[in-house]
Amino acid sequence: MATYNKRGYKAPKPEEAKVDNDFEEVVDVSDSTTAEVFNKLDETASRTEDWVAKNQKLILGVVGVIAIATLGYVLFNKFIVEPKEDKATNEIFQSQQYFQQAVDATTKPDSLYNLALKGGEGKLGFVGIAEEYAGTDAGNLANYYAGMSYLNIGDYKKAVSYLENFKSEDAILKPLAIGAIGDALSETNKVDDAISQYKKAAEAAENDFTTPRFLFKAAQLLVVSGKKAEANKLFVEIKEKYETSKEGMNIDAYIAMTE
Repeated sequence: MATYNKRGYKAPKPEEAKVDNDFEEVVDVSDSTTAEVFNKLDETASRTEDWVAKNQKLILGVVGVIAIATLGYVLFNKFIVEPKEDKATNEIFQSQQYFQQAVDATTKPDSLYNLALKGGEGKLGFVGIAEEYAGTDAGNLANYYAGMSYLNIGDYKKAVSYLENFKSEDAILKPLAIGAIGDALSETNKVDDAISQYKKAAEAAENDFTTPRFLFKAAQLLVVSGKKAEANKLFVEIKEKYETSKEGMNIDAYIAMTE
């Protein structure tokens, strides 16, 4: 059979053309969204610039204050704190020597402890250094030495006062200071407070020197207080963790005593 095209007949557009048109429309929408985002960013930037322009004096003032404060801090440390620290270190040396001589003395060390506290040979003692050079490292250390000196001459109230003013994170000095407060409390028959202080000292910085020392002191006071079960736990802890320490040498006898 013969075939023919009707006059005026047009073939339909292929589907691909429609897809292309749809894609073009999507692209147009995306471009429009992107333009809106950039317009908003431009508006925000303009508002920020306007705010900065209006508050320029305030901003410069704040920056100036920060700069002056920073410069002041640097100058204060350079010309006030550092020289004061050097003077305090120079002052404390003589008192430290008196203190060590008192520790090493076999008889009547009180006079040496008093020299360490009050000073000698034209130098301030620990008490004067702690007061005049407060805020320096040497002034802080003077609190520790003053507290220990008062403890050794039997002035327990002053010992506690100075030791409480001593601040340190040193693994040895911190627990020693806390434990020394316990010694002062023990000497004034404040047994429960002393036990608490010894436990605090033992926990302050765990090591093989101060920890077994103050666990042992706490356990001894617990025995005196009739609290053998609690004491036994501390003696056992010393055996399990610090058997090679000085306190651990005869620890089995103390464990047996409190069982």
